[in-house]
Amino acid sequence: MQLSVIKARALVGIDAPLVRVETHLSSGLPGFNLVGMPETTVRESKDRVRSAIINSHFDFPDAKITVNLAPADLPKEGGRFDLAIALGVLAASGQINMKSLSQYEFIGELGLDGALHPVTGVLASARACADADCKLIVSHACAAHAAQVPDCFVMGAESLIDVCAQLRGSQSVRVQSNHVRHQQQQQPDLSEVRGQLEAKRALEIAAAGAHNVFLYGPPGTGKTLLASRLASLLPPLTSSELLEVRLIQDLMTSANANPERPFRAPHHSASAVALVGGGSKPKPGEITLAHRGVLFLDEIAEFPRATLDMLREPLESGSVRINRAKASVTYPADFQLVAAANPCPCGYLGDTERRCRCSNDQIERYQARLSGPLLDRIDLFCRVERLDARTLLEQTSQTESSATVADRVAKARGRAYERQTVLNADAHGDTLAHEYCSDLAKQTLTLAADKFQLSGRSVHRALRVARTIADLAAAPMIEKNHMLEALSYRQINFTRGAF
Repeated sequence: MQLSVIKARALVGIDAPLVRVETHLSSGLPGFNLVGMPETTVRESKDRVRSAIINSHFDFPDAKITVNLAPADLPKEGGRFDLAIALGVLAASGQINMKSLSQYEFIGELGLDGALHPVTGVLASARACADADCKLIVSHACAAHAAQVPDCFVMGAESLIDVCAQLRGSQSVRVQSNHVRHQQQQQPDLSEVRGQLEAKRALEIAAAGAHNVFLYGPPGTGKTLLASRLASLLPPLTSSELLEVRLIQDLMTSANANPERPFRAPHHSASAVALVGGGSKPKPGEITLAHRGVLFLDEIAEFPRATLDMLREPLESGSVRINRAKASVTYPADFQLVAAANPCPCGYLGDTERRCRCSNDQIERYQARLSGPLLDRIDLFCRVERLDARTLLEQTSQTESSATVADRVAKARGRAYERQTVLNADAHGDTLAHEYCSDLAKQTLTLAADKFQLSGRSVHRALRVARTIADLAAAPMIEKNHMLEALSYRQINFTRGAF
């Protein structure tokens, strides 16, 4: 046979479109041509494939070889097509049976000795294979990882020879189990935080309704300590959420992903590309890596304002679209934002023990780094006050653990799902106001909106927070006390002493 077609998968964001590796052998001067919009790493596969075939004791055809990666207008990158190209050459030269390849898809990078190496993005390929009802052959090192996709038949192989042996049936097929056990990591516990009852309450509300939260106060009061405990209050990921998280993490590494909810804490020197994603070949940023988890921005006022403003659309839509001349990629970015900041450059504005040394101009410039539209997308603002040494050092058994709070959070989330199939952070504001809010609570919200000039977005966010507070109290309707507590977490003015 002089023509063969092998199926493989490209990688575009978290999707894996089908690529047909078409190989044609013809007479003429020996050569190896690769077409179909290959990137540099794909063009280099010609040398890897040649050496792998020869060192695997096959004959490399002495002919003009043309390999087309179709569709031609889809960019291809990485070494993921090596295995498919090598099998295409062997099938076109008649060294393996083409009929045995039609039900398989092949992903893997070849070494010069014919060994099969793992690549990133195998989970996306496995999900696409399951939808197409095809079997997937990958490196044995990442087969168990790929087999986490339900209904995907995955085979692992060590080398090119191993793949050919399995296709001929002369070697037993190693099918990986779809149930991979992970050791649960010990998370920081809320009981380790002394005092700070108001901040703990804010974290509980944020966890129950998937709200964004802003912690501010003097340095050393426990803002970072509190933020790191939010993930321990969230319920375990569902199977579909876990697959989404693993698909994203698999884009960055071929190793098995952490089964816990993501907790990302980029440094304030991170660039816009590192935070949001992008580059000449669009890659996911921190907001995508925090999908279904927590994004913690410590010292948020130290981030460049232009970088922070890029979070405004993802906070609303739960996704980020990166447009480039050659590609347009959409990544999921449904995360909870936890921000922490000092109230001023010296950090002691409003502190009861230390005097602030900043001028009004310095304070205004510092606080102006956070734009109004960004702050408008945050649901809960909580000041973290300084604690005395006696409170910090005392041993108390009354501090609630993360497990205790997480149980209340899970029940509140269950009530929200029963009522509207989504968490309160994504609930429709008009529905909450008309069907689940008492007249007295609506009157309270109206008065607060008029007095403090709340935007329409702020009004709906206060309403959603109040609904979460009512769910934590197992109340069917939003009452006045729920609304008052929700309004107490709204930050209104950025004046001296109010940040």
